[in-house]
Amino acid sequence: MIDQKIEADIELLFYGYRAFTAQADALLAERQWNRVHHRVLYFIARNPGIAVNQLLSKLGVSKQALHGPMKALQTAGLIETRSDQHDKRVKCLYLTPLGSTLENELTSPQRELLQALEAELGSEVTAAWRQMMLALSNKIIMKA
Repeated sequence: MIDQKIEADIELLFYGYRAFTAQADALLAERQWNRVHHRVLYFIARNPGIAVNQLLSKLGVSKQALHGPMKALQTAGLIETRSDQHDKRVKCLYLTPLGSTLENELTSPQRELLQALEAELGSEVTAAWRQMMLALSNKIIMKA
């Protein structure tokens, strides 16, 4: 038997994610890009100098899946690679100033939306949401 409450929760998750990504998706679409481009920029911004293999692990994608978006971001002058100081074979990733600007344009509306929701709903609701998202994230990590 299908649990209608769970079905409604799944729908809410779909709609919530659509609201969360709408502005970023519109900006990405102008460049004919998608969410993986945003995720790459996001994780490099928060982990300057991240090795390509580390980024692959964080994103949970293959080298092949990441190749196209990385090439597009490099060609657009948004990211750059540098050799690791200790191991020249390791390529480390950094945002350029232009990349930082775009990443901020993509992520700021999401940050502001979450801050507004926390202000509206309160920290207890936000803490419960974070706990649920963390548990959900851990399920993905455990299966990978």
